[in-house]
Amino acid sequence: MHALSRLSPEVRQYLLVTGNYWAFTLTDGALRMLVVLHFHALGYTPLQIAALFLFYEVFGVITNLLGGYLGARIGLNRTMNIGLAMQVVALMMLTVPAAWLTIPWVMSAQALSGIAKDLNKMSAKSSIKLLVPEGQQGTLYQWVAVLTGSKNALKGVGFFLGGALLAATGFRGSLLVMAAVLSLIWVSSLVMLQKDLGKAKAKPKFRELLSKSQAINVLSAARLFLFGARDVWFVVALPVYLSTVFGWDFWQVGGFLALWVIGYGIVQSLAPAITGKSRREIPDGRSAFGWALLLAGLPAGIALGLDTDWSAQAVLLGGLLLFAALFAINSSLHSYLIVSYAKADGVSLDVGFYYMSNALGRLVGTLLSGWVYQRYGLEACLWISSAFVLLAALISMALPHRDHAIKTTS
Repeated sequence: MHALSRLSPEVRQYLLVTGNYWAFTLTDGALRMLVVLHFHALGYTPLQIAALFLFYEVFGVITNLLGGYLGARIGLNRTMNIGLAMQVVALMMLTVPAAWLTIPWVMSAQALSGIAKDLNKMSAKSSIKLLVPEGQQGTLYQWVAVLTGSKNALKGVGFFLGGALLAATGFRGSLLVMAAVLSLIWVSSLVMLQKDLGKAKAKPKFRELLSKSQAINVLSAARLFLFGARDVWFVVALPVYLSTVFGWDFWQVGGFLALWVIGYGIVQSLAPAITGKSRREIPDGRSAFGWALLLAGLPAGIALGLDTDWSAQAVLLGGLLLFAALFAINSSLHSYLIVSYAKADGVSLDVGFYYMSNALGRLVGTLLSGWVYQRYGLEACLWISSAFVLLAALISMALPHRDHAIKTTS
């Protein structure tokens, strides 16, 4: 505690925001695994299980747009705390008797969890802009990368946590444990998080929901296609393919995807070092274009490899590892650029608009993943993925460039 008190107020707030985000992310990953495992045991098909998460993605689009406006009006401390409280309610909704766990009820709980997740994420990402002194872009890039990467690594840990809790305490017990812990985090956040963090000086008008910045509009369009490219084959097609074609059992599929997400998060955290921070360089529009172009051919290469005599497992798993690394760098670059481009006053408006595009890309990818795989197979999903990344790269060409010389304290 003494060491904590010696830190600057900005660093203490950053640690608190990050801690909130970590706690939420653990429950988010664990809840997803709990729902998947529990309803798989009840005999639901993979596509039926995926449908349970449809509202989670749909409400992510709405929440990011309206949540950014709400954050600028009432402060990011309040939107973060609202998200924590809503996640507790979503967890408690699923503790009802088994007979009440109908598909509409579970989808409603997932919708609430999706709203909570995007309020929490938007608040955390926006807060960093306000906690790093203006002009210290190297520090901003590092802080964004650590927050983003650690979140995804912990989401993978959450997959394991969900499975472990389910084995130890059962479905209802697991939910009660997570709700109790998250309630304590929520109370701590109410007391300790800086009041009015991110509240705009002038009350934003509702018509200001849509960004007027060309750079943010371009980056948002690129983000939509980038995340659609991931989810078009990763959400439904890949798990079903691993199960039906490779004959993996559910624990093998879930364990592999959890490790994939953890590795993806670690690479995100290391992105500043990989993309040139050691040479005092930070990303700009050219970086976003170059890294997206490098990724664009990979899914198509995996699809071509699956049509050869090579081992399908070696092609797919090797390609997945490379895809994780390249996609993580692209994602981390984008996460930094939106925080950098956003205006400090009412930052959540710009960040919320951007993550609305992110959620829309996930929604489009999720829907296409089930439909395209069912009609045409995994290779078709991979070709669409490559086309989406190529579009993201071409759109990124319109992003602004800047001088690579930066001022950094880290």
